[in-house]
Amino acid sequence: MKPKPQEFPIVGSQNGLELLRKAYEAWSSAADFRRRRERYKRYTYGRQWDDPVSLPDGSVVSELDLAMRSGKQPLTNNLIRRLVKSVVGKFRSDLRSNDISPEIAKIHRINSLDELDCRLLEEFLISGTAVQHVGSLHTPTVTVDNVNPTCFFVNPTIDPRGNDIEIIGSFSDISLTEVMRRFSHSDRRRAMRLRNIYAQASPPPMADIFGLSLVNDESFFHAADGKCRVYEVWTLDGFERLRCHDPKTGEYYAVAASQEPAIRRANRSRQADERIFTKWEVAQIWRCHFLSPSGDILDIVDADEGCNFHPYVTKFYPLTDGEVHSFVEDVIDQQRYVNRLITLIDHVMSSSAKGVLLFPENQKPENQTWDDVVSSWATYNGIIAYKPEHNMPGPQQVVTNGNDVGAYELLALEMRLFEDISGVTDALQGKEAQAGVSATLYRQQTQNAVVALADLFETFNSFRSVRDDKAARLAATTQADNQAAPAAL
Repeated sequence: MKPKPQEFPIVGSQNGLELLRKAYEAWSSAADFRRRRERYKRYTYGRQWDDPVSLPDGSVVSELDLAMRSGKQPLTNNLIRRLVKSVVGKFRSDLRSNDISPEIAKIHRINSLDELDCRLLEEFLISGTAVQHVGSLHTPTVTVDNVNPTCFFVNPTIDPRGNDIEIIGSFSDISLTEVMRRFSHSDRRRAMRLRNIYAQASPPPMADIFGLSLVNDESFFHAADGKCRVYEVWTLDGFERLRCHDPKTGEYYAVAASQEPAIRRANRSRQADERIFTKWEVAQIWRCHFLSPSGDILDIVDADEGCNFHPYVTKFYPLTDGEVHSFVEDVIDQQRYVNRLITLIDHVMSSSAKGVLLFPENQKPENQTWDDVVSSWATYNGIIAYKPEHNMPGPQQVVTNGNDVGAYELLALEMRLFEDISGVTDALQGKEAQAGVSATLYRQQTQNAVVALADLFETFNSFRSVRDDKAARLAATTQADNQAAPAAL
C-alpha cells in the first residue's frame, strides 16, 4: 500500500466533500452505540450514580443528586471493575500458550501486541467492540494500533465477518509537522499547500455544505487545540477492467477497460494464434482517501492487488441484527441494585438510634450541668451520681437494631445473581475455596466458569487470528516493496 505522490495532487473537490459526508453519516449511525458505551465505561470505572432521573416537576437530575436530596450518602461497591479485571487476567494468563509463527511473533514483539490486546479486550468487554488498524503506509514495518470507537466509523453491518462493509475509517488529531511528514512525499510545494489547508481558523459550516442537521454534535469536524484532524476513509470502489492473456509471452495480466482500443491495434499486427485474449469484468478495489475537515484530499492510496483489503480489523459482539451488546451491559442492573442496597443499609444504620441516653430532667444532679452529664456518660468508666425518685425510671440508654430490614438477604441475592449472569465465579477469580470444598470440585467450578466465557474468548481470539493474517500478508508485501525501492538519498 505505497502511495504514488505524482498521481495524487492535493485538491479541494466535491468528491472529497462527498466522501466526508458519507463518513459523517456512517459515524452518526453509531450515535446510540457511543452513548451506551460512555455509560458502560462510567460504570466500569466507578461513576455509577450519573444516570439521569426525571422528577415529577419535569426537571432532570442525576441519581447522585436525587439520593443526596433524600438525605442519603450514595455509596459504590464496584463489582464490574473486579469482573473485567478477572476476565482480562484470565486472558493474560493464557497468552503464553498461543503458538504463532516467527514472523507473527516478531510483529507481536515490535508492536507490544500482548499489552495492546489486553487493553483492547477491556474495551471489548465494556463496549462489545474491538477495532485495530494494521498498516504499513508511513513506516517501513507493519504497525498495529488500537482504534478508539469514538473516532471510528463504518457503514451499518450485520455480517459478523464484515463482508458487507463498504466504507470504513477513522479520524485522528496529529500535529501539522506530522501531517507534512506523512503527506508531502518529500515535496516542499506539497508541504506548503498542506500548511495552507490547515491554516484556516475552522472548517466551513458543514451543516450548510452537507444539507444536514447535525443532530449529534460537531465533534466529528473539530480537532483538539493545536492539532490537525485527518480522516482516513476507505471505500470499496468498482471499476471496469480487462483480463488479458498474451500467448506470445505467456503473461496473464489486467489492464483498464480504456486500453481495449490499444489491444485491438496490437492484435491487428499479430498472427491469429498470437493475438491477446481479453475478458471484460467488473473488479473491486479498496481505496483510501485522506481528507481534511474541509474536504481537501490530502492523499489517495489503493490497496495492492495481493492485499486488496482495508487495514481495519473489527469485531462486534454479538452483532445480532446489527446490534452490539457488551459483556458489561448484562450486569448493569445488578450493579445498580447492589449500590442502592448498600446505600440503604448505610442510611438505616446512620439514622437509627445508637446509644441515645434518656435522662429524666427531674433527676439531674444539682451540682452538674447537662454538659457534665454528657461528658461523664461518654467517659470510659464514668459515673453519674443522682438521687432517684420513687416510682420514677432512671436514665436509660436506647440502642435500636436498624439492620433487620431484609437488605442483607437482598444484597447476598444480588451478589449471587451478579456471578450467575456474568459467569465469573469466585473460582475463576482465584479466591480460596470454602471449607469442605474438595480440590476436584473447586477445579470443576473453575472449568465451568471458563466454559461460560468460552464464546467471549473464542470470539476475541478469532479477531486476533484475522489481525495476524492481515499483518503477515502486509509484512510480505512491505518487504517486497522495500527491496524493490531505490536507496534513500
